[in-house]
Amino acid sequence: MTAARIRSAARPGDEVSALDKRIIEHLQEDGRRPYTQIAADLGVSEAAIRARTNRLVERGILQIVGVTDPLKLGFHQMAMIGVRCERDRLVGVAEEVAEMPEVDYVVITAGSYDLLVETVCEDNEALLRFLAERLRTIEGVRDTETFVYLRMVKQTYQWGTR
Repeated sequence: MTAARIRSAARPGDEVSALDKRIIEHLQEDGRRPYTQIAADLGVSEAAIRARTNRLVERGILQIVGVTDPLKLGFHQMAMIGVRCERDRLVGVAEEVAEMPEVDYVVITAGSYDLLVETVCEDNEALLRFLAERLRTIEGVRDTETFVYLRMVKQTYQWGTR
């Protein structure tokens, strides 16, 4: 579902200009759009677009990646998993889970769960193996609750610029 999630935030004091946001909007619509086209649309030079885009990437504000549809790649079971951890193992569990290839999203939360983990698996059997043999065997995982996706209604990568 998601190879393009931005995982790092800008550092305090790093400003994103109105022009930067407009560049991001263009790349969110089509990450392969030529800099010359973006420059023409925005009325600035190609060199300015290239430099600003490179700076956004270097600062961890922007990633330009190919986003795939897991269903079309043979992955037919997606789920969000709420994980409760032993408090002294929370960060370690999050880091260990984040390394697993089935996992595309891990966030430490406040609320009923300590972690939310999104996973993409080939089928129910693969999800079962992931839960029983991998996730629930991590030291510090107390319990889990799995929310199987029945249908994706909305997924977007166009935030923060409008």
